[in-house]
Amino acid sequence: MSPSTDERRMGALAVLCAMSLMIVLDSTIVAVAVPDIQRDLGFTEAGVSWVVNGYLVAFAGLLLLAGRLGDLVGAWRVFLAGLTLFTVASLLCGFATTAGLLIAGRFVQGAGGALAAAVVIGMIVRLFPEPEAQARAMGIYSFTQAGGAAAGFVLGGLLTDALGWPVIFLINAPIGVAVWFFGRRLLPRETGLGLGRGLDVPGALLITSGLSLGVYAIIQASIPAAAVAVLLIAGFLVRQRLASHPLIPLRILSRRWLLTASAAVVLVFATGMGFQFMNALFVQRVMGYDALGTGLAFLPTPIVIGLVSLFAAPRLTGRFGPRPVLMAGLTLLVGGLLLLWRLPVEPSYATHMLPALIVMGLGVGVTVPSIIMLAMAGAAPADTGVVSGFINTAQQAGGALGLSVLAALAASRAGGSSVTALHAGYTLAFLVAAGFVLTALLITTFLLKTKDSVRHVEASTALG
Repeated sequence: MSPSTDERRMGALAVLCAMSLMIVLDSTIVAVAVPDIQRDLGFTEAGVSWVVNGYLVAFAGLLLLAGRLGDLVGAWRVFLAGLTLFTVASLLCGFATTAGLLIAGRFVQGAGGALAAAVVIGMIVRLFPEPEAQARAMGIYSFTQAGGAAAGFVLGGLLTDALGWPVIFLINAPIGVAVWFFGRRLLPRETGLGLGRGLDVPGALLITSGLSLGVYAIIQASIPAAAVAVLLIAGFLVRQRLASHPLIPLRILSRRWLLTASAAVVLVFATGMGFQFMNALFVQRVMGYDALGTGLAFLPTPIVIGLVSLFAAPRLTGRFGPRPVLMAGLTLLVGGLLLLWRLPVEPSYATHMLPALIVMGLGVGVTVPSIIMLAMAGAAPADTGVVSGFINTAQQAGGALGLSVLAALAASRAGGSSVTALHAGYTLAFLVAAGFVLTALLITTFLLKTKDSVRHVEASTALG
């Protein structure tokens, strides 16, 4: 591999991670600014939640379709189209003068984010097929995800207090233009299979509406919506069996390895999203930190994640393989969550909180790259887009599910607004999150057992 080619690959990775960072930053920055947005645009208590939920519903619903489009027309085209849509929608949100206009902008932002995010993992896998180089690239990707989530709390507080909430959207415009320019130059120009090989419009409508409604059902805890979502997804599966050119070939959906690894992805990201928000609430409502202080309190976790994912994780994965590294990371996550579960009612940050955050950072730093590598194992080049979209969907569904379940558990246990009651609710959420991770560890230990499984998937993919 020539130096110029290596530099181009790293440049392409920087473009992909920059867009991923924008998407992650956007979600946490907006969460911090919600009170100001509600006051300025006259949102109701129920309506303001759609500033966040509108984005999530569109984002999660379009991931599978976006991933398949990447396989059909070229991932770079879908990525740049999504980046363009996300950037334009950010301007719409920043200049919104009514609640309805902002929510519309957030839906469009979610659609653009889905188009770009759905193809990122697949492009990284194709750019870095060598195991150690791929582990290093996934480590960088993992760092941008975790670091962006934590930095969003700090930046959101600073920007909102200093310049007002519109700036959190408008700042995406110059960054988006720069990323688009470099992406146009550096991303590999894959031709794709062609639209005639799988643009199943009825199937696309079924899966998009089913996933969107499913995320809505999780967010709103709506059983009727969940039932309709299940029916729509079932209809999609029937359609894929009957369609001459299915949107997602059933040979992909029938792979036990992918489904099992994706179940672990759901549990890992349910834990990650739940930990992030529950811990933020714990720090603010139990320990008394303000928004900026909360963001600063989180910084040790992304710092540790960065050090581990950039330096330690690639070497460990290259030497031992992703599965043993994943098992070690999940064990660390269980330990970190149990430390949070045991936090006293009046904790000291340095004595009680900081060690737990460091252990969580160590766990996330090796867990996320290795679980994504395992989930992508065996994906043929023609299918990396749809598999990438599938894994991204698992991430988003897991995040929404974890946040909803853990928030509901914390609220039911708290039973009041006293510090003692709040402490009881949040520590229960940490304990249940540890149960999520323990389940993922059992899945990894007993169902993702051997390297032969990966080779079997690769062989079946080549033949399929």
